[in-house]
Amino acid sequence: MELWILFGVFTLLMLIGTPIAFCLGIASFATVAYMGLPPLVVFQRLNSGMSVFSLLAIPFFIYAGDLMVRGGIASRIVAFAASLVGHLRGGLGQVNIVTATLFGGISGSAVAEAAAVGGLMIPQMKARGYGTDYAVNITSMAALIALLLPPSHNMIIYSISAGGRISIADLFTAGVLPGLLLAVSLMITAYFVARKRGYPTETFPGFLMVAHLAAVALPGLLLIAIIFGGVRSGVFTATESSCIAVLYALVVTLFVYRQMTWDDFLHSTMGAVRTTAMVLLIIGMAAAFSWLMAFLRVPASLVASMNAISESPWVILLLLNLIMLVLGTFMDMGPTIIICTPIFLPLVEAYGIDPVHFGVIMILNFGIGLNTPPVGAVQFVACAVGKISVWESMRSIWPFYGAGVAVLLLVTYIPAISLWLPSLFR
Repeated sequence: MELWILFGVFTLLMLIGTPIAFCLGIASFATVAYMGLPPLVVFQRLNSGMSVFSLLAIPFFIYAGDLMVRGGIASRIVAFAASLVGHLRGGLGQVNIVTATLFGGISGSAVAEAAAVGGLMIPQMKARGYGTDYAVNITSMAALIALLLPPSHNMIIYSISAGGRISIADLFTAGVLPGLLLAVSLMITAYFVARKRGYPTETFPGFLMVAHLAAVALPGLLLIAIIFGGVRSGVFTATESSCIAVLYALVVTLFVYRQMTWDDFLHSTMGAVRTTAMVLLIIGMAAAFSWLMAFLRVPASLVASMNAISESPWVILLLLNLIMLVLGTFMDMGPTIIICTPIFLPLVEAYGIDPVHFGVIMILNFGIGLNTPPVGAVQFVACAVGKISVWESMRSIWPFYGAGVAVLLLVTYIPAISLWLPSLFR
């Protein structure tokens, strides 16, 4: 009965449009009250869920990404990407994807990337005659690359949800090849869709101009090497690297590009504060909800149920992929990772699946969910920038969606795509 109350109240509140943090919190309080436990239990779990030092990395990386957008780093990355791939079929679409890949190694947030890159690229694509749905769909799907490349916020959340026993450096490294594979698959899809629709290419500016734009963008791009190299080598932790990212972004935007204004600085700072409050509240409530599921032995029940279905790890991964794809359409990514990790991780480990490999699978699954209504946060942001409805976008997103699912299947059933690169550092 306790599980019916926990999931029933949560589902009901979500269906009527209650914010996800309150869905999790009210469901937890209702279940605790039914079980006769003191309500203080929920507050204790909420506090412990938020009081994790590694979580500081998330608002700092978000802050660094916002500073870079407002300080001119993002626009210089776009110019460099345009010089590299603008001459390919569907030129600005290809530029969009390459920009997302480069910027994803700085921001770590799909929503931030959709807003930043979309704000720069969608108006340009519309002005050059590209369909708005094409521009929006490329922007929203390419934003998912940021979920896989370091400094992915959601990999940090996954590590914390697993009890901190999974190395964030290994997760960062494991996401590199899947992220690049997703970028390549989207570029191929964009090429064929653009050719079918007759979209133009851009003029190749010449190798000298490419070299010049690379030099101009280099100060911003160096941050990727600083974050990845520092965390991977053990020079500093993910949390420390996020603070270094903020300081570096301030130095570059104030003293190298000299584009950061006082108003931009204030807007970035206040935005980071609001995002921190929102993210931590969701994470705290999700931690309480997750503890209740563990207390009610949901993971053990799931393992027993899956064993009754099949003993093949490949079949189990297929079932989990389907479950996570469905969950991702109804819930935001952060709380879903916190709730599902304690349930699914013991199951996959029982079948001998590497937890780092499974982390990449989970993040890619829930990332695809960010582009799927009714709770597709990235899709909503991209549509808002492009000024079209979600349903208008969804009518033509399927080729790009198919590319994402194809990469998901490759990552799922070829573990080396995720695990080969981390193995080189051990």
